[in-house]
Amino acid sequence: MKITEAALRNPAAVAAAVALACLFGLLALFDLPLQLFPDIERPQMSIQSGWRGASPQELESEIVEPIESVLQGLPGLEEIASNVSPGNSFINLTFAIGSDMDAMLVEVLSRMNRLPPLPRDASPPVVRAGSDNANSTLTFFFVQKLPGGRGDILDHRQMLVDRIVPRLSSIEGVAGVELNAGEAEELSITMDLRRAAALGVQIPEVAARAASATDVSGGVIEDGRREYALRFAGRYSPEALGELILAWRDGRPVRLGDVATIEVRRPEQRFYAYQNGNPAIGLRILRANGANVLATLDEVRRVADELRESELHPLGLDIAQSFDASVFIRRAIGLLSGSLLAGVALAVGCLWWFLRDARATALIACAIPVSLLSTFIVLQLTGRSLNVISLAGLAFAVGMVMDAAVVVAENIVRLRERGVPARQAALDGTRQVGGALVASTLTTVAVFLPVVFMENVEGQLFADLALTISIAVGISLLLAFTVLPAAAGRWLRQHEGRARGRAWARIGDRALRLTEGRHRQLAWVGGLVLAPALLAAALMPQVDYLPPVKRAAVDAFFNFPPGMSPERVDREIAPALLERMRPYMDGDAAPQLSNWYLNLWPGGGNLGARVTDPRQIGELERIVRDEVVASLPDTRAFAGEGDLFGGFGGSARAVAIHLQHADADALVRAAEAGRELLAAHFPGANVQSFPNADAGTPELRISPDDRRLAEAGWRRPELGMVVRTLGGGQWLGEHFDGDRRMPIVLRTDRDDPFTGLAGAPLATPLAGTLSLGELARVDTVLSPNQLRRIDRRRTVTLTVDPPPGMSLEAALATIREQVVPGLQRALPADAAVRLSGSADRLAGVVSAMAGNFAMALLILFLLMAAMFRSLRDSAFVMATLPMAVLGGVLGLRALDLAAGQTLDLLSMIGFIMLLGMVINNAILLVAQTREAEAGGAGIDAALHQALEQRLRPILIAALTGVLGALPMAVNPGPGAVIYRGLAAVTVGGVGLSLLFTVVLVPALLRLAAARRPAPAPAPIAQPAH
Repeated sequence: MKITEAALRNPAAVAAAVALACLFGLLALFDLPLQLFPDIERPQMSIQSGWRGASPQELESEIVEPIESVLQGLPGLEEIASNVSPGNSFINLTFAIGSDMDAMLVEVLSRMNRLPPLPRDASPPVVRAGSDNANSTLTFFFVQKLPGGRGDILDHRQMLVDRIVPRLSSIEGVAGVELNAGEAEELSITMDLRRAAALGVQIPEVAARAASATDVSGGVIEDGRREYALRFAGRYSPEALGELILAWRDGRPVRLGDVATIEVRRPEQRFYAYQNGNPAIGLRILRANGANVLATLDEVRRVADELRESELHPLGLDIAQSFDASVFIRRAIGLLSGSLLAGVALAVGCLWWFLRDARATALIACAIPVSLLSTFIVLQLTGRSLNVISLAGLAFAVGMVMDAAVVVAENIVRLRERGVPARQAALDGTRQVGGALVASTLTTVAVFLPVVFMENVEGQLFADLALTISIAVGISLLLAFTVLPAAAGRWLRQHEGRARGRAWARIGDRALRLTEGRHRQLAWVGGLVLAPALLAAALMPQVDYLPPVKRAAVDAFFNFPPGMSPERVDREIAPALLERMRPYMDGDAAPQLSNWYLNLWPGGGNLGARVTDPRQIGELERIVRDEVVASLPDTRAFAGEGDLFGGFGGSARAVAIHLQHADADALVRAAEAGRELLAAHFPGANVQSFPNADAGTPELRISPDDRRLAEAGWRRPELGMVVRTLGGGQWLGEHFDGDRRMPIVLRTDRDDPFTGLAGAPLATPLAGTLSLGELARVDTVLSPNQLRRIDRRRTVTLTVDPPPGMSLEAALATIREQVVPGLQRALPADAAVRLSGSADRLAGVVSAMAGNFAMALLILFLLMAAMFRSLRDSAFVMATLPMAVLGGVLGLRALDLAAGQTLDLLSMIGFIMLLGMVINNAILLVAQTREAEAGGAGIDAALHQALEQRLRPILIAALTGVLGALPMAVNPGPGAVIYRGLAAVTVGGVGLSLLFTVVLVPALLRLAAARRPAPAPAPIAQPAH
């Protein structure tokens, strides 16, 4: 082998290369961005729009439906989901995997230009690439008003916008900061209805006059040699706006200030937040792609400390962190580092026990740090990050990177013990096993190719695992061909007269005796190929989506009674929650909280709490569920520990059921029936509906009397403007003072003494002063305060999180068989029922994984056929896989009995990884047997030689792989659930395969030799170097 010869000629160059690899690997390690999960690109886009004071129905008809119409038929568009709430709409576009999102963004923007004119006071739709998800959140902070602080927390909103948000946004690694503080200040014109009616001032007239007071540019005027810009200064300042003349009465002007109060004020507060019991404003800090999360968080905390002392404390404010991703990252790094070090210690200890040679053990063990450090270089060059997935790949690679080194070193040691000179032993020992090692390494790397190139979200999540292992194993082969021979030629000692093969020879003889005779051979083939395949299929655990990794935080969500105002919620419900949480925050009751927060919005709210001792999270969950959120008046609440994969308060296992029909009442009735069905079939599970079937909002519906309107001199648009002014306020335009921009809003004084809305006095053009009730009918009805549309159809979505202990596959079966038929009976005949959420993802991913598994098998077969130049030998090697799969299934079953485990996606990756690991043993045995046959030996003698020479390296490589993964399988840490199933598959599969490969391969080879005697095939192809 030329590469080995070159390494033996230049050992100094090899040593320098290793030193450089280690040096640059260390530099790359400290330079790689650290984050919780890999960056995931979702083929999604979002469109957000707003319309001040508009109801969901208005937004749906005037903005959402037109946008959906122009986007219909987009290439690759798989789903368009719209959520509409009062004043806001959010449309999420999901495209097919592999779509060119840059081209799609251009197409979406182009189509948005075809929209019909939107309402004048609606904000223009904003298109964003990507989607909002928990992985884009770096952290949460809250700015609190400390006890004794002056004023209201919202008094400081503008200061936060001007001084705090820009400072935090400028930190490297921060993509932006979202302020959760409601709307900014507005220029409010508050009319006195009685005064206006007495003076004959009409609301539409006030709106028209105030909205028309704007500046106008008149171009330029030339005067001889000079040129003047012409500008009409028609805009009023807030102080002078009251001088605007509306009408003349008895020769005297009626000014705006005579019938209205003009002031800059905050809009009515609709969002409330508390942290640790103090009024607060939330800050969501977003992570930039590729940011080093730990370094960025450290800098954010440092800047927050500076702002606390310089800007906030003097105002009686404080800033405190809530969600902290660094906690999970450091915990995961600690967990994986401990498992990695334990795996290294176990693997190296096993290696020394077999070799009993410190020098040989040290040489082989060097493959671990050099391979892993070199892997860091490749990860940095490919733009990857160091996250829990890539770290898991490194931990699993510990046992695998020694395989090639074990085989080469063992062969060199064997030749040295026969008296072969050191240099020649290094060259011959590497050459003899080089072909088999290339074949085994290629198969190990090739099985990961389908995973690396998966384009869906799950493929992107697990690609780092496959890529890390592939890189490490590939580098380990290069080390086995260069570094190890160069070092072994100078460092390994010769052990003369050492009897080391007798035990292995006896084991080989026993294996051959077990496979004597055609009947035994057939029995072994049937028992170790067909039976394991059937058993594995029968015992395969039920399928799940992602492992339930908890966030060590409890999240609670509330649905308040219909029509309950945010102010009333803050006045009646918030104090009860604050009082119930106070003892745990102050340390007067256990468990002690590290921090907690409360957010309230129209119709709902959420609460999140964290404990100082993570072991008490179960107790905190019980307290929040049974004591804190229980017995709130007319409030539906649920609480549970958050799922790390599912984001904040969500679950990666949630199943969504879409009910679709044009009749909103039918959807509400079916949703109620669906909630009862789900609660009955999933006791204790979290069942929700969106929009909430209980959350109808009381609505005062104004139905105009067209005849009376005409008699009064108005039309419907004028009355609509009046109604909006009487309600949330009529948007008139914007005022810009050179520093900031404010909306101008016309509203009425809600403290006017008239009785009810119908009694509101209104000045009209032709009929004098009339009440609203004389112009229209006022009815009280219930209307939805939220709307949801999926693929342009009105939808109510039911979601259920399967209870602990139930797999997602079992939950889906129950839903399809027990729940969906009941929902179909509750809906009209032309309604639709669709499963989505984890149901869609699971079906797609399982299909992709099955295809990847089949592709990996095909790649393995073709690679080995090319290396062996024999389809039959390739099939013999593949025949060892069913036993390995059965071992992986038994490993999962054993883990399920001990700690509860399903076949989640990471465990599926384990089966793909298992293919490349266990097939190496069979490759070594078949390759050595064919090589001996090519030298003139018969099949029995060739098998005996193969078993004697390769049994020990096979056993060492397999046991080091098992021991390297074992700490991951038995680690009791809370985050270990991510990798536990994957490790169990590896340990079980490699272990069981090791026990029976030494019997199955001889049985297959002997059976084939007896049936079709033939000249020995050509030796295994040697790689060109």
